[in-house]
Amino acid sequence: MSTRTVIRGGLVITASDELHADVLIEDNRIAALAATGTPAAGTFTADRVVDATGKYVIPGGVDVHTHMELPFGGTFASDTFETGTRAAAWGGTTTIVDFAVQSVGHTLREGLDAWHAKAEGNCAIDYGFHMIVSDVGQETLKEMDLLVEEGVTSFKQFMAYPGVFYSDDGQILRAMQRSAANGGLIMMHAENGIAIDVLVEQALARGETDPRHHGEVRKALLEAEATHRAIRLAQVAGAPLYVVHVSAMEAVAELARARDEGLNVFGETCPQYLFLSTDNLAEPDFEGAKYVCSTPLRPREHQARLWRGLRTNDLQVVSTDHCPFCFTGQKELGRGDFSKIPNGLPGVENRMDLLHQAVVDGHISRRRWIEIACATPARMFGLYPQKGTIAPGADADVVIYDPHAEQVMSAETHHMNVDYSAYEGKRVTGRVETVLSRGAFVITEREYTGRKGHGVYTPRSTCQYLV
Repeated sequence: MSTRTVIRGGLVITASDELHADVLIEDNRIAALAATGTPAAGTFTADRVVDATGKYVIPGGVDVHTHMELPFGGTFASDTFETGTRAAAWGGTTTIVDFAVQSVGHTLREGLDAWHAKAEGNCAIDYGFHMIVSDVGQETLKEMDLLVEEGVTSFKQFMAYPGVFYSDDGQILRAMQRSAANGGLIMMHAENGIAIDVLVEQALARGETDPRHHGEVRKALLEAEATHRAIRLAQVAGAPLYVVHVSAMEAVAELARARDEGLNVFGETCPQYLFLSTDNLAEPDFEGAKYVCSTPLRPREHQARLWRGLRTNDLQVVSTDHCPFCFTGQKELGRGDFSKIPNGLPGVENRMDLLHQAVVDGHISRRRWIEIACATPARMFGLYPQKGTIAPGADADVVIYDPHAEQVMSAETHHMNVDYSAYEGKRVTGRVETVLSRGAFVITEREYTGRKGHGVYTPRSTCQYLV
């Protein structure tokens, strides 16, 4: 039986337009838009009418970098696909792209199947997968072609974490050459892990064991060096490149230079690099462990360059790298040895609100907010215009957002399955009020009305953002 919903009177904001418009939803798709008060809008009839007067009507957020249930450092990320996608919905995100992991000695298919088993039937919102490639050989390269054909069109490699996920330059080049041929997009964790391991060993030998030393050994220059190397390997292979979680001004400079040369090189940053710093890593009594992630938090002076990169499109996407570990029992594994602190922060619920605060603070415009959080992630990873916009034919992933509501971020009120907030006590203006995922109400006036299993696996086409 067909259902129709009309959202009336809100300011519809997409990456390209702002318009006071009524939105007609039929079943799971957007059917039409019409300027509020016009005769066309007057023809919209519905089973359910939502009054969005004084509110924003925006596309559901697209977070293309999450790690639910990821095994890391002898433990697992604390959010499951059920808890993590529910928290994402609370924060106005309606699609995630998570990372399936190939273990060394195993096939891509085995890793992908394992992640499908974790997610299927458990997600509150729609999801897709990237593939972490840890073991580049001839069979892996052939499998990359097959995965692209079935909608897993991006592959992550690591210049960091020797002995775990690390790929050497030869393996990276081979994977890039394959992606140049099959249309896939290589995503790179760009840090010189071999050199970092030397600095870790030396720091621990000097008795430098506190969390703040995590940031000191993972030097910004080693992020920049790896970013430069990844760009040049991609140029040799004739492949596009997407650098994840860019944190350092020197790395942004490498991306800007490559883009000025006309290369298909893209960069993502995350809220933690825009709002947090090494001051957090240095918090006393091991509290700094809460902020250990890689790439690490940088000194505050890096933030201005990241914001500028977002304004000038040297950085195109803000994702979360959501990978939460509880302080009690998980982050504490690294007491006395910062290298044993599980790397990762919670953030999937906070991204849309923090970026709206950036609008309030004058860092970015409203349309740029939607561009970096919804539209460009969808285009970059082959989900547009099904996701990332409000237009006829798009999935009815819609957020009604109150730009005037004030909130204080806290572990007491968030919905992520983690015992601390990286933004504890931070006051922000703006809050999600209602969330629709494919036309179904997941959050209704600040109440959770969704269900696990509503979210479905979403195959992706290849990158739609190439020059």
